[in-house]
Amino acid sequence: MRLPRSGAGWTIAVFGLLALLLGALGLIWPETQLRLLGFEVPAERAPGDYTGTFLTASSMASFNMGVYYLLAVATEWRPFYRFTVWFRLVTFTVFAIAVLSDVAPDRFFAVAAWEGLGAVATAAGLWWDARRAGAATDDSVPGPVPATDAAR
Repeated sequence: MRLPRSGAGWTIAVFGLLALLLGALGLIWPETQLRLLGFEVPAERAPGDYTGTFLTASSMASFNMGVYYLLAVATEWRPFYRFTVWFRLVTFTVFAIAVLSDVAPDRFFAVAAWEGLGAVATAAGLWWDARRAGAATDDSVPGPVPATDAAR
């Protein structure tokens, strides 16, 4: 696996790696994942409680998403980087509303904040990369040559 080649690539790589690892954590130690998210872990689940099933599905989705993000970094797929900014802001909004409407515990706001800050970090990385590329282009293109220099 190659290291990221841009500022935005680093933000995508960090998120991808964490998504992959947290997805694996949920698959291997689901109770630990639930505690990290601020959910109760009862000693016994009631019949019809599909928390484990849902956690398995969301952990697998997180694991897969981590792989997709790391693949995007390996190929420096910049349109994907831009796409993630908008959808991570949507995710932030949905998760924050879940906390504010008491659908999720207050600690779950950390997940919303992670998504929002990640979107902002990737947007800043894209902006910084574009500025850096613009500066490199401006410096590498010579301007008009003064007549005195042309004669030499």
